[in-house]
Amino acid sequence: MTTTATANESLAFDSAGHTQFLASSGEPQWLTDMRATAWSQFEQLDWPSRKEEDWMRSDLRAFKLDKYSLINPTTGTLADHDIPERLAEGVQPAGVLKTLDGQVIEESLDESLAAKGVLFGDLSRIAASSPEIVQRYLGTVVDSSQDRFAALHAATWRGGHILYVPAGVCIENPLRVAAGLTNGGTDSGHTLIVLEAGAEATFLYEANSAAADDKGLHLGGVEIIVKPGAHLRYVNLQDWGRGVWHFAHQRATIDRDATIQWTVAAIGSRFSQVSQKVSLIGEGAESQVNGVLFTQDKQQLTYNTLQNHAAPHCRSDFLYKAALQDKSRTVWRGMIGVDPGAQKTDGYQRNDNLLLSNQARADSIPGLEILADDVRCTHGSTSGKVDEELIFYAQSRGFTRKEAVRMIVTGFFQQIFDRITIESVREALGQSIARQVREYQ
Repeated sequence: MTTTATANESLAFDSAGHTQFLASSGEPQWLTDMRATAWSQFEQLDWPSRKEEDWMRSDLRAFKLDKYSLINPTTGTLADHDIPERLAEGVQPAGVLKTLDGQVIEESLDESLAAKGVLFGDLSRIAASSPEIVQRYLGTVVDSSQDRFAALHAATWRGGHILYVPAGVCIENPLRVAAGLTNGGTDSGHTLIVLEAGAEATFLYEANSAAADDKGLHLGGVEIIVKPGAHLRYVNLQDWGRGVWHFAHQRATIDRDATIQWTVAAIGSRFSQVSQKVSLIGEGAESQVNGVLFTQDKQQLTYNTLQNHAAPHCRSDFLYKAALQDKSRTVWRGMIGVDPGAQKTDGYQRNDNLLLSNQARADSIPGLEILADDVRCTHGSTSGKVDEELIFYAQSRGFTRKEAVRMIVTGFFQQIFDRITIESVREALGQSIARQVREYQ
């Protein structure tokens, strides 16, 4: 099954634009009501300020919502706009969904999986065709009232993606989503992933702009629900243009004896603010989150992460690594939270930063909040520059300085690459990082 996009009228991010958006959506009434509630929250909330802990290192003075449109009248394919699909190489997908400026332009799913009850495709379309599933889960993990960006996303998301895997169904090949953003465009896609008990799946999501200096706005949301005994591998590659404002709220709940391996690679955008939370809600649940951040020019990437242990005998492992060039900046605030009943918790978090410039800055704030008395929780953080002796050693064996730095940076991230079990994804992430390395000064 394949669908093709049609042109849409450009709509502003205001009450009139939102009213017109709801009127033209053709969505079920319950979803329209949910959006209207979120819009009301958006109008009542203020923009985050630097007085708030999660935003105290974020400067939003240059962000102007009225520069962007709720809907962009964009047509064509990703190839028409020269938007790459790096995670497509070497992958035989079980299903593919593509969006352009938040509009679904292509979707397909293996017929044998559809026959087993698997749902994969346009979230708005499936909300109408299978409302009993979407209504049950949509908006149950991400809180639209968390801040004004969360409310705006919940009210205006478009080009959403859903993966629903029934109990006991194991999908061998990955499902792949490619989101493209044209210069000055808006993407507000929402991802909803639900794995019922004993199900297994791999979900690859990548977001790209055509050119490195492209501008735009991304308002994202991710909801992941992994039921007892289910296993999910989720890969997220973000390489928006360097003029894109990127805001996202990402949440996952992992139930009894279920697992998630979540890999994040963030390379693009002018400014990113991502709130990521994994809640272990069932005994024996496990999560592994791997983050790769690479910044240059005046980019700032901010990640606020939370490992929430709500049940006993759970294990979480968060590892974020960042390499920074030029005058760029990263902010990582990590927290392990252990609820009173979550005895026998095993929680680990670590953030390592490699500074490739004297003007780059990495803020690293690990933290623990433990309310149980029989746990093992550790955290750590390191920051440092490239060792000149390593560069000299490589140059003495015929490598240029740039080649030497590229090897060192690749080696810095190797611990995370080794955790990724999909060879094509490892190679794609490694190549994406290598392309960014400039000559170290």
